Amino acid sequence: MIVLLSAAHPGDDMRVVRKEGAALVAAGWPVTHLCPGPAGSVAGVVAGVVVEAVAGPSRWRRWRALHARCVALRPRVIHASEPDAWALALLAGWRCGAKVVLDVHEHYPSRLDTRLPAWLRPLARGAIRLAMRGMGRRADAVVLAKDGLAEEFPGARRRVAVRNHALVPEGLPRRRHRAGPVTLLHLGAIGVARGWPVLLAALAQSPGDTRLLIIGRFTDGSEGAFRAAAAAMHLAPRIEIAGWMPAEAALARAAAEADINLVLFQPGEENHRLALPHKLFDGMALGLPVIAPDFAPGVAEIIRDSGCGLLVDVTDPAAIAVAVATLTDPARRAALGDAGWQAARGAWGWPAEAAKLVALYRELLGEARLSDTSASADTSRSPAHRCTAAAHPAAAP
Repeated sequence: MIVLLSAAHPGDDMRVVRKEGAALVAAGWPVTHLCPGPAGSVAGVVAGVVVEAVAGPSRWRRWRALHARCVALRPRVIHASEPDAWALALLAGWRCGAKVVLDVHEHYPSRLDTRLPAWLRPLARGAIRLAMRGMGRRADAVVLAKDGLAEEFPGARRRVAVRNHALVPEGLPRRRHRAGPVTLLHLGAIGVARGWPVLLAALAQSPGDTRLLIIGRFTDGSEGAFRAAAAAMHLAPRIEIAGWMPAEAALARAAAEADINLVLFQPGEENHRLALPHKLFDGMALGLPVIAPDFAPGVAEIIRDSGCGLLVDVTDPAAIAVAVATLTDPARRAALGDAGWQAARGAWGWPAEAAKLVALYRELLGEARLSDTSASADTSRSPAHRCTAAAHPAAAP
């Protein structure tokens, strides 16, 4: 068994479950995603991955429960998705004899920059970097979700790039571009740092029949401020906040209504500069042209290579409004959208990245195909035998 261990990611997370987990299942290995959730619940099966939720009344208790349940499952490999999950995985792997893979999604040394005074940031970055390097040296492999992260793991045994490229579900609808008013789309998490203040200002400078559809959550607590600002600018009638939706429903809604995909990450955060956002690839897969930041090298490379959108100064509402005006031409939207649609199924598609992940696992496991029988066989002589006695019984569902 392979356990995907998450301390924060949701049960049906796009990268962890729908991309990585599904790729491992398709290669023949049983996979369980162990994640936070209601106490002792099993959330079901997503993309072939068994999703099991574990709860605790505090973060510390939740960590203990996740660790204990991971040990009790006796996995052959633990694939962990955040720094706190990396630490839990390394401890569980030591107890079980399991191999450990660290999945690196973000530039973690800079994560605290916005919460700390400037004088303290170098010290915090140094401490986080030191901890990451220590964990990287102890893991069996480090998987990197985007460029600019490898340098944080100089002593890792294996470093493998598995980028967040486009996953195109079977039967995904495609947007057909027609003349008429356009609807702007913001898909996924939204907040001040993801550009809603400049988005509202750009909408105010766009034609009066331009609409905005938001599918996703405000993740920084700023929804009230957004609504107040929209009302003050007399934009509220042109905006719909649809909220969070399951992936299939969100993409279907976008294909039916949206005309222009927006990625408006603001500068000032290293993770924004290094971003490879799911929303970019989702829009490409739907055939939507994108307006995106020119300061993010990974995003800019994709857009220039595929010809799927326009790069702008996302701090300038006027520049965004000019890009929107350019894309009111349905022929222009269709041309850029078609380029993205093709790229999502070709050079920037997920299958090539999935193959790199599967190749890593075949190397780690000696080409073996795991099964429930082989994973639990002869545990009396296996290092994993220690897991059963060591498991915290109250944490198991």
